[in-house]
Amino acid sequence: MPLSYIHHSCFAYSDPSFLIVYDYWRDPKRRLQALLDEALDQKKEVYFVISHFHEDHFNTDIPEWCRQRPQWHLLPSYDTVRRRRIDKNLPLAVLRFGEVVETPHFTLHAYHSTDVGVSTVTVLHDGTTLYHAGDNNNWYFTDEDNPDADRVKVSLDQMEKLFLSTLRDIRKDFPHIDHAMLPVDPRLEQEMLRGPFQFLKAINVGRLHPMHFCLPQEEY
Repeated sequence: MPLSYIHHSCFAYSDPSFLIVYDYWRDPKRRLQALLDEALDQKKEVYFVISHFHEDHFNTDIPEWCRQRPQWHLLPSYDTVRRRRIDKNLPLAVLRFGEVVETPHFTLHAYHSTDVGVSTVTVLHDGTTLYHAGDNNNWYFTDEDNPDADRVKVSLDQMEKLFLSTLRDIRKDFPHIDHAMLPVDPRLEQEMLRGPFQFLKAINVGRLHPMHFCLPQEEY
């Protein structure tokens, strides 16, 4: 299958002439390294899509890799450029809500997120669609004692409305998604599937790929 799970929220889509890497952070099984070595050997174009600046979605080596290799391209979100101090001349394009980026191999559409940065839909030339959520999710923390709940600055009702609003925006353009990469985060406990189920209810999905498992730090 051309879509490979790498680690945490990272996936890679491999085509004979290009490679798309979403939210690369770490590569403990060296799955991505094998794909990048193949891309170098076969002179493929490589595109690194970065949904937002959070540490677990961004590897700091990526900008230098793209600087050294003309066939490797950076597609970061606006907040990644600012917070990670990326040279503004380096990215192929900077992703913001409503941005549509055309490349020789695919078109990338950027949408809102309930956290920072963007979520994206990639449309391949054969019409295949791939949605990567980044951190766009219904962060519905019902346990007030959960330390991660403090990071959410809106009420549960507001969070739900924000998330459903992002789904409406996506559905207007893409009522069907072939591959949806969605957070299934165990920190949400009994609500960990709330966001994915709402996504599946709003949009017809061919195949769901869970991500953002948030294992203990030593296991990353």
